[in-house]
Amino acid sequence: MADAPINWPFTPSPLAIDIVGAQGCHLHTRDGRQILDAAGGAMVVNIGHGRREPGEAMARASSAVSYVIPPFVTPQRMALAERLQRDWLPPGFTRLHLSSGGSEAVETAIKLARQYHVAKGNAGRWKVIGRDLSYHGATVATLEVGGHASRRAPIVAMARETPKAPPHYCLRCPLGKTYPTCDVACADEVEAIIEREGPETVAGFIAEPVVGSSGGAFEPPPGYWRKLRAICDRHDVVLIADEVVTGFGRTGVRFASEGEGALPDIIATAKGMSGGYAPIGGTFATDRIAEPLQRTGDAPMFYTFSAHPAACAAADAVLDILSKEDLMARARVMGDKLGARLQRLKQHPNVAEVRGRGLLRAIEIVRDRETLERFPPEANITMKVLQNGLADCVYFYPGGTGAQRDIIVLAPPFVVSDDEIETMCAVLERAIDKAVKA
Repeated sequence: MADAPINWPFTPSPLAIDIVGAQGCHLHTRDGRQILDAAGGAMVVNIGHGRREPGEAMARASSAVSYVIPPFVTPQRMALAERLQRDWLPPGFTRLHLSSGGSEAVETAIKLARQYHVAKGNAGRWKVIGRDLSYHGATVATLEVGGHASRRAPIVAMARETPKAPPHYCLRCPLGKTYPTCDVACADEVEAIIEREGPETVAGFIAEPVVGSSGGAFEPPPGYWRKLRAICDRHDVVLIADEVVTGFGRTGVRFASEGEGALPDIIATAKGMSGGYAPIGGTFATDRIAEPLQRTGDAPMFYTFSAHPAACAAADAVLDILSKEDLMARARVMGDKLGARLQRLKQHPNVAEVRGRGLLRAIEIVRDRETLERFPPEANITMKVLQNGLADCVYFYPGGTGAQRDIIVLAPPFVVSDDEIETMCAVLERAIDKAVKA
């Protein structure tokens, strides 16, 4: 008996389409359509699809050296490290660890916070506090610290329950408060958790500076990160910024945390680092975090494909293009245009909020915008919007966590044009209309 045909993906998705090529902001399907990529894939693509430079750099790297273990030095590794320090990393971030993607980068950050305390003789510190409505990766450890209900569900029995702080979700404040009279109480809750758990047990706190798809581009209220920095300093807790989505210009600045007036101790990033041309992630730290490990001879463990030479070469080429073509500035300009065009949707009876920064934007769809009543889960509004968009040749990204739902994310490549912004926003409005009336 012949084998059954292979399934891709593992569980077939109703959104699966057959892509045979891509250029600029468009995906080309086998049946001849051009799909406008309004989400940059998974908030990844920045310099656009189909650039030849990253592929050529990978080919040169692979011809020179296919694989060497991560601790060895190669020209591609050194070129990327030098570019990162020269052009991209905030002041004081002198230590880097490269991996294969965002989940690995965040897991390295979590382990690094623990290793920092062990190296200082504080072996009792192991807890990393996360937040509700967050996502930090697909490994068991990153799902533990994340607040993504539906993705955590299958591994609950094998995962430790770690403390969760409330998110800065001002539309539906979990504390029942209103900004600015709240005095950013959601940040104070982090300190309350540290004190309740016992500072001697807490290694770190992790948060996305601007929450990605799990919440739908939540922006922190002014002063939130400064409060976090002061709280972590008081209790010697390592502050980790998950910039897997927001790093390398997505919000219009190098790293979103830089604009908050208080830098973290560790930054984890991935997606925009190579713009989707190769699997690579990075964990960056200050000397304060690294020095205790150096004294004890400890270091983060590498993954087999950490700092793969071809991936480093691709990332170096992408970061070079971002700088030479000033695409970060373009992300600011086009992000403002996208945000302004999306404002028209604020009048839609089923849109509760439009939010985000730069080219990371999201809308929240509700049954009743006055009461913020959500559609029931079985209405499947997000999937309907995405399917309607694809029928109109535009791809949006599904947001939410299960508990948080009916979130649509837009994160197009930085090379997006005015006409493409108009198209994606017009299609989004039609897609919502069809979904809520179905």
